[in-house]
Amino acid sequence: MSFRNTMTRFAAFALACTAVLGSASGATTPAERLAAALQYPTVSHQTADLDETAFLGLHRYLEQSFPQTHATLKREVIAGYSLLYTWPGRDGSLAPMLLTSHLDVVPVSEASRGSWEHPPFAGAIADGYVWGRGAVDDKVGVLATLEAVEALVVAGFEPERTVYLAFGHDEEVGGPAGAGAITRTLAERGVRLWFSLDEGMLIVEDGLFGVAGPIALIGIAEKGSLSLRLTARAKGGHSSMPPPTGAIGRLARAITALESNPMPLRMGGVWEETVRALSPHLPFRTRLFLTTPPFSWMARGRLSADPAANAVVRTTTAVTMAGAGTKVNILPREAWAVVNFRVVPGDDTGAVVERVRDIIDDPEIEIEVMSASEPSASASARSEAYQLLAGAIAEIAPAAPVIPALVVGGTDSKHYGQIADDAYRFTPIRLRTEDRSRIHGVNERISLDSYREAIRFYETLIESAASAP
Repeated sequence: MSFRNTMTRFAAFALACTAVLGSASGATTPAERLAAALQYPTVSHQTADLDETAFLGLHRYLEQSFPQTHATLKREVIAGYSLLYTWPGRDGSLAPMLLTSHLDVVPVSEASRGSWEHPPFAGAIADGYVWGRGAVDDKVGVLATLEAVEALVVAGFEPERTVYLAFGHDEEVGGPAGAGAITRTLAERGVRLWFSLDEGMLIVEDGLFGVAGPIALIGIAEKGSLSLRLTARAKGGHSSMPPPTGAIGRLARAITALESNPMPLRMGGVWEETVRALSPHLPFRTRLFLTTPPFSWMARGRLSADPAANAVVRTTTAVTMAGAGTKVNILPREAWAVVNFRVVPGDDTGAVVERVRDIIDDPEIEIEVMSASEPSASASARSEAYQLLAGAIAEIAPAAPVIPALVVGGTDSKHYGQIADDAYRFTPIRLRTEDRSRIHGVNERISLDSYREAIRFYETLIESAASAP
């Protein structure tokens, strides 16, 4: 980057940081603006209604905090609570790009509130961190993107290609009303995206597979999800005269069969891409173990034994809910359980259902599909867009190898990927392994240094990807 560009961006960033001195919150720095955004409890619930006041309050706050962005980009409210921004490009022949994050956060259980070092919706800045629910998942993406756009607008940057920003309001419950509606809106307008970038993987600060330094993981695909409700029924009666096997016993037998017979490993596809990219950075023995037959066959057992690695190479089976019975001396007439499968690319939900029937092998067990979404297609790890992502990562983490990987959770890209040539999943923040439990857990936080890097990443990416080819 030239000295002139560096100074222009520095000046623009400084100006953007002081653009909201008159805002209601009094936030004057990027960290303070993020902290203030965390004070809006924009919680997604599986069943309860959302807090309209919180979501609309956050909308107003963003408008106040990023005045030049809102004066330059077109803002639309989709489905009542999601936001879609359009930054028109000067060359309409260029396919647009999409940057997306989400406004909603997961709930905080009452039982855990006393374990937080700072209240989860206080938006505290302390000890070099911004603390609060959403600091990592995923208001960091919303605010960092808007900080970058504000700085570029102030600097006079005009994109050659159109840039869309999409912030859904219900990602934590699957995104049907938010990202789903935004995707339908863009599709109805005939929009086909060059690429989309969503949350997903990140920079693992303490390495993987024996790699000592940081590794930047870009999600190029994500697993699907299948939830099945298993129901066993029986005649019931008094516990003093039980049958050989009641409803609970039959259900327990089915669950045991499923846990004892996991879905087969899938060592190709995304996993193969990950290993290929990692190989030059691995210690010799690890590289030999993962890439060279017959050692690679021995690795299958090791991967299966590690929950994190196992989730990458197979469709996982998790019993998440169960219930039966009303009284200690009454045999229940019904017992039920919910089993969630995270479906790896290469499998499909229909095949998983049939395999479950075969494994349980009990016609008296009712199997009901509660919800199903297929694994995503894989984005290219060799495209120009991927190289631009890697270049933006190099701006903030030059020592980190960039590795394509599989996202084992779900993101809004299940929707946006329908209209994108390539859908990528990467959050430009650093996280140590020990901090993973903070996501959706207690004491969620992001370091001030990492947040500054995130803003710089988005600024670099927009500047490079939206400029003339």
